[in-house]
Amino acid sequence: MPNSRKARPMSSLNFQLDQNIPLVADASIIINLNATGAASEIIAALPRPLLVTENACSELEVGAGRGYDDHAQLMKLICAGFVSRVPLAGGALAIFERLVDGASAQTLDDGEAATIAYVSCNAAIPVLDERKARRVCAAEFPNVRMLSSAELLIHRRFAESVGRARQVELIVNALKIGRMRVSAELVEDIRALIGDERAAQCASLPKRIRTAVSSN
Repeated sequence: MPNSRKARPMSSLNFQLDQNIPLVADASIIINLNATGAASEIIAALPRPLLVTENACSELEVGAGRGYDDHAQLMKLICAGFVSRVPLAGGALAIFERLVDGASAQTLDDGEAATIAYVSCNAAIPVLDERKARRVCAAEFPNVRMLSSAELLIHRRFAESVGRARQVELIVNALKIGRMRVSAELVEDIRALIGDERAAQCASLPKRIRTAVSSN
């Protein structure tokens, strides 16, 4: 069924990808990139360097024991030079420890905490999808600009690099296979881009969206 809604300007096309400030990806971002089946293609389309903390790497390595191959895929990306692994040091270590050791409402997984801690002490932009991590980052470091998997994938720079049809294919893969989380303010952008029929098939999109689409 063709998308009957008129496409509207996407809300996340204003951030600049042509600056040399690196992006720091949480473990969930790596999972989403892997789920597209074209992680290297996506990273190559982004002119900023992509970093991942050693803690996020370790988090993915634990998943290998459960049969997931995201750590192995990440190691291939690192070996090929698409991703750089970075350690925490100095003040970032103290912030990391605070973020993983406190009230349950504020504590985060190691990978999320390390990503936030790293950008708090370095010129870098965190890429986070999980609501709690984004909430804690905004509260602790209100001046830090965050991005998400969805923002990277809908950006016009990426669309120009891979083409619209390929862009839609990779976004749908991230939604279906990686169960990519999409923030409330981007849901309509994603639906407008991939179309109603595909949106109805993506369980990671909000139920209200899928139900509304299916009923049309």
